[in-house]
Amino acid sequence: MKQLGILDAAFINLEQTNTPQHVGGMGIYDPSTAPGGFVRFKDVIAGFERRLGSMPLFRTRLVEVPGGLDRPYWVKDANFDVEFHLRHIALPEPGDWRQLCIQVARLHSRPLDMSRPLWEAYIIEGLDNIPNLPKGCFAVYTKMHHSLVDGAGGSSFMAALHDLVADPGDMDEPDTEPRLVDTEPAMAELLTKASFNSVKNTLQLARGTLRTTGELARYARAIMREEIPAPDVSAPKTVLNKSVGPHRVFDAAEFPLEGFKDIKKATGVTVNDVALGVVGGALARYLEAKGELPEEGSLAAALPLNMRTRRSMTDDNNQVGSVFASLHSDIKDPLERLAAIKESTAEAKISGESSPMVDAMMLAGVLSPAVTKTLAGLWSRNELSRFIPMNVSTCISNVAGPDFPLYCAGAKMVDYFGLGVLTPGMGIFHLVFRYSGNITLSVLADRGVLPDPGFYHDCLVAAYEERYAAAVLDAQGRSSKAVAAKAKIISPRRKRAADGTAPKAKTKAKAKAKAKAKAKAKKASRAANSTAAKRKAPAGRKQVAKAPAKRKAAAKSKAPAKRKAVTSAAKAKAKVKAAGKATPTRPKVKRRAAAKARPKLKA
Repeated sequence: MKQLGILDAAFINLEQTNTPQHVGGMGIYDPSTAPGGFVRFKDVIAGFERRLGSMPLFRTRLVEVPGGLDRPYWVKDANFDVEFHLRHIALPEPGDWRQLCIQVARLHSRPLDMSRPLWEAYIIEGLDNIPNLPKGCFAVYTKMHHSLVDGAGGSSFMAALHDLVADPGDMDEPDTEPRLVDTEPAMAELLTKASFNSVKNTLQLARGTLRTTGELARYARAIMREEIPAPDVSAPKTVLNKSVGPHRVFDAAEFPLEGFKDIKKATGVTVNDVALGVVGGALARYLEAKGELPEEGSLAAALPLNMRTRRSMTDDNNQVGSVFASLHSDIKDPLERLAAIKESTAEAKISGESSPMVDAMMLAGVLSPAVTKTLAGLWSRNELSRFIPMNVSTCISNVAGPDFPLYCAGAKMVDYFGLGVLTPGMGIFHLVFRYSGNITLSVLADRGVLPDPGFYHDCLVAAYEERYAAAVLDAQGRSSKAVAAKAKIISPRRKRAADGTAPKAKTKAKAKAKAKAKAKAKKASRAANSTAAKRKAPAGRKQVAKAPAKRKAAAKSKAPAKRKAVTSAAKAKAKVKAAGKATPTRPKVKRRAAAKARPKLKA
């Protein structure tokens, strides 16, 4: 039995229905690389079970102290069942990218069962109509509570569950660790520990408050003396800062890592700066199309930091802090924006290393869960984030994965997409993941904040293409086939507009103006027709007089056809009635044959 660290407990205390505190990831796998060319569901289960032996944390569950008087404990679960955590589902036909995104968004919006080990995995098959994927691919979506892992820890967890070769053979280390379990602690034991810890925690809180106050004072003096840059807290409020509901949307775009590196070399920035530039450009495009782009000020982003090299060693699973940087959405030129972002991120890192507010999340873990959970609930339900003067538009997390392929049960991982958490007042999260020569840029958002993720996907692609063209094509002064291929990335998972550009979203203002112009044109047309009719009235009387005769002749000529049609319809109706009112069904022979032909994940 082990008590949660302060930062790990913070994510437990901040758990709310609308903002569950779990992170996730989705890998897509090609089973043709596995021995025999297929993967069975039981092979995936066996792989998970074998490797979880070296990660006992994922076989532990949470035990809370009665009354929320102290931080909870991790207890090795005596009833751990790996098959409860692994589920096997399939997409409905046709099995396209949109359906996969909807399914993942639904799974990610559901909170975890807090009475069991805090993770779940879903094997998803039926990915039959996603462009540029090998036939028979399946996906594995995994979610785990943030108290278990942070960004760096999640990457390690992913690596631990995969092989480096398709057929490892005897290379796998056997699970030699004995499956020890903990005895369920009694209420009296938990309360006794809580009474001792309350004194220790009170003293720790008092010392921490004094230390933080002193650090804040030194930090303020350093800013006033211009020794360190001041953090940018002037971001305007947008539609992205609405309250967060329980429903999610998910989408992602994929780019070549080499393309990002080309922009980096041409502009002298980092790969992370390029990713921020793409996100900032996409958000600006999206908000401008909606008529929501602020006229003054720039959007800002929260940037998670790995604090393992900045803090003293602790037992926390999480070693993460956060700083803020401007996305400079108010700068139109893509190269000028990249240069400004480079300066902002450099200042944010300097400011963050000196600021005690980088550890602000720890405040949610220092206080008792009874206090923190109550305050978090009040904050979420009453939307108190709208009163904060500093508005963070999004969180952008950058995780570096392996630059070599990984395998699950012999199936090669083709793509990987990461999913983060949403917080009250910040309804969109971006995760940049590097894997085997590609970069995936995943988007998780509240459904009310981002109702059209497909359009935002196209904004991301267009923002990348704009920066590549400005940085690389202009710098080289030429357009070879290789350069052009990197400049114009058509995301391989969904179709784009015929001209290759992002479709323009219709705003209410644009629709209203269009309707007004249409009505005006219609009114003018009516007036013109009326004037023309008045001018031609004398000459048209003879034609009007003959009109009834013409209509009568036309009616006579069409009458037989009409009667014939009626007769045919009556006959058909009678035929159906005679057959017992049975409605004919469309044959599905071809579709079923195709379904049998595709490789499936075998049970």
